[in-house]
Order: sequence, then structure tokens, then C-alpha cells
Amino acid sequence: MVAEEHHQNYLNLEKTGNARKLIKKRKGGKVESVRIKIIYGDPEEVKAKLGCHTASIERTNLTSRTMNGRLVRKTLSFSKELRFLEASTTLEDALYNFTRPVKTLRVELLNPSKQARWQQRTPAMAAGLTDHIWTVQELLTKVLVPCPPTLNR
Repeated sequence: MVAEEHHQNYLNLEKTGNARKLIKKRKGGKVESVRIKIIYGDPEEVKAKLGCHTASIERTNLTSRTMNGRLVRKTLSFSKELRFLEASTTLEDALYNFTRPVKTLRVELLNPSKQARWQQRTPAMAAGLTDHIWTVQELLTKVLVPCPPTLNR
């Protein structure tokens, strides 16, 4: 049995007017092919701004849903007010970026020992925002001040 799965991706629809649909064709539970259909906008502009695949977006959404119960589908832990959703999402982002080492960001040590071959790093360490993996207590007792946006972004 062949099934088609349609994923709407309206990223930046309001800002750019571009949208695409990702169509995954499955056979026996495995992805057989992936096709992108442009819904709105110029095809070249859509590919340049939104990319060809959604794997990184899907991975980020899965991590967020795993760490933040308010984002899980069919849940009782929803936010009645937007400010509570924003607060929980901000905490989840801070926990992920400062306290959780990510395997793909690790670097090999110059002089590895028998116990450690790799230096574990968090996304904040990779971005140069900190020099160590924070504890949850350290995160909750520090005041994080966001950097002002630059004009070059």
C-alpha cells in the first residue's frame, strides 16, 4: 500500500508570501520519495528562503515537544494564557541551550585520556556564549540578558 503524507509548511507566509508543501510517499511504512510543491510565491525564492527539506525544523519541533509538555498534541498541560506559554518556551530554550550537551557539537580533545576522548558542548558553548555546561540551579539563579539585535542579521 502506498500512502502520501502532506506536510504544509507556511513558514514566513505573512512576511514573505512564500509557502510550500512537502509530500512524502510511503510504502510499507518507509519513505519512498519526497516531493516539494510550491503553494505560494516564486519557486526559486521559496527554495532559497525555506530550503528544500524540513528535517531540521521537524527535529527542533520534536525536541521542543519532548521537553515542553505544553506543546504536545492532545495534552492536558495547555497554557490558558499566552504569557505562560511564552514563559515555558523560554525556559525550555534556556535549558536546551545552556544545560544539555549535544552530541553533534562535541569536539575531540587534543590529548584524550582513557576516560574522555571528547569535550561535550552545549549550543551556548558552540555559539561562544559560555565556557562550561551549566547546571539547572546555575541557570535559574543567573539573570540572562538578551543581546540587542544587530543590523547585519
